[in-house]
Amino acid sequence: MHPCNWNSLKMVILLLFLLITGLGPVINASSLSACSNCGNFEVPYPLSTNDDCGDKRYKIYCNNDSLEFLSATGTYYKILKIDPSANKLVIKPPNIFKHTCYSSDLIGGGLVLDESLPFNISTLNTVMLLNCSDNILQSPLNCSSNSICRQFEEKVEEGNGCMSTLCCHYLKDSVMNSHKIRLRVGSCTAYTCLVDFKPDEPFKKWNYGIELQWQPPN
Repeated sequence: MHPCNWNSLKMVILLLFLLITGLGPVINASSLSACSNCGNFEVPYPLSTNDDCGDKRYKIYCNNDSLEFLSATGTYYKILKIDPSANKLVIKPPNIFKHTCYSSDLIGGGLVLDESLPFNISTLNTVMLLNCSDNILQSPLNCSSNSICRQFEEKVEEGNGCMSTLCCHYLKDSVMNSHKIRLRVGSCTAYTCLVDFKPDEPFKKWNYGIELQWQPPN
């Protein structure tokens, strides 16, 4: 073999060796790159809208240019905000049917997350439970006339249909189940939620949403 051809062959072999061994992790990482935008919404890694991007354990959905989160019971929730630096996203609370005071996710028992996935409900959520039975009074929730749920019923159109029913609010702290906001007929049939609520904050500035956080990939 001509020396030049032999040198060229050695160079090809060396490049192939480096590609297979030294650059393998880089190739794997690039295959797990961030997904393309969903409408005007950026989809940061590790969130995934397709099998060929992100991390499939962090699955979310792009439907009609809108990002959505799927619960364990099959309910889709619109994603309002993503903060990749804090590993958090905010989903829209379910609609409340005005004439029944039922949340749209009541049939699935409220918000239920798949405990095998790396998402949970953060501790910055203040939940308002609406149209509750008297059994709720046995819990340590704030069901008094001073509960913020009364303002929601009286001052927010969506809550008007729940007036004259028992309601309560509570901070979703670390002691509670971090994968559920439970609803059922015979207990409470509707809810809404505020993110990072401040007691002295006027209701017009309430930040509606349910904040979820995710564990970063290993």
